[in-house]
Amino acid sequence: MDRVFHHACLYLAARDGNALVGVLPLVRVKSALFGHYLVSMPFVNYGGPLGSDAAVLALTEAAETQARQDKVKLLELRSRRQLPIALPVSTRKVTVVLDLPSDPDRLMKQLDAKVRSQVRRPQKDGVTVRFGRDQLDPFFSVFAHHMRDLGTPTQSQRLFKVIAETFPDDVWFGCAYLGDEAIAGGCGFRWGNEFEMTWASALNAHKKLSANMLLYWSFMERAINVGCTVFNFGRCSPDGGTHRFKKQWGSRDEQLYWYDWSAAAGTKTPSPDDGAYSWGPRLWQHLPVPLATALGPNIVKYIP
Repeated sequence: MDRVFHHACLYLAARDGNALVGVLPLVRVKSALFGHYLVSMPFVNYGGPLGSDAAVLALTEAAETQARQDKVKLLELRSRRQLPIALPVSTRKVTVVLDLPSDPDRLMKQLDAKVRSQVRRPQKDGVTVRFGRDQLDPFFSVFAHHMRDLGTPTQSQRLFKVIAETFPDDVWFGCAYLGDEAIAGGCGFRWGNEFEMTWASALNAHKKLSANMLLYWSFMERAINVGCTVFNFGRCSPDGGTHRFKKQWGSRDEQLYWYDWSAAAGTKTPSPDDGAYSWGPRLWQHLPVPLATALGPNIVKYIP
């Protein structure tokens, strides 16, 4: 957040005597166009206070005090579990998870026949998947192109390079190839017994190949082989196309709890779904990919 986006980070700690009993990282995201936010954590699905119930309450109160003092537009605490706090909570987002068996063959057998066919089809067409740090650049090339097609500003390539430097053992980059061309790519994190696919993209020009299906399967297979027991597809809005894609694997929803404080009721972080910004995606889709890739990071850094 600091090295890439240059956002100020506020680190709150709760102590009982000399004992650390809770933590809350807050990131200040501030711009003239979108407003002033305190978020834990921007650009990802989770955050919020961690610790004992008493610590969580104390940390949340301290964050509210900071938000009032700074006159922020919104304080948002993103949590994967319900918290013992009184802030208004939004349940507009879910994350989708799949419990992994101990053997990839068992997982393949429990998949729906249509999904198995979609996984095997790109293999028959010669699509292969590669993993490693050397997949960062091809992943980003696919990711940036796909984001332009969606009408969404892309994160910077530097973000992924700093992630790879900071978490070399925990971040995975993988790409699906047709010959020497990367046509789908994914990036995600292993945490304990779980792997989360945080970013994934595929080129529309090769949509008929279903390379993204083989890509996801390959990430699942790799996760099983290193001992993970949960595959996390990441957050989405219920009942949308992305949600249906994630549910077809036999996965289940987990509710996310995003707690908000704002001086004005109903305030949310900016989204392309908001009517005020609906013109943005329509315009962005017409930009040349190199231009969109160059401009995107300067915009998206302010959209937490």
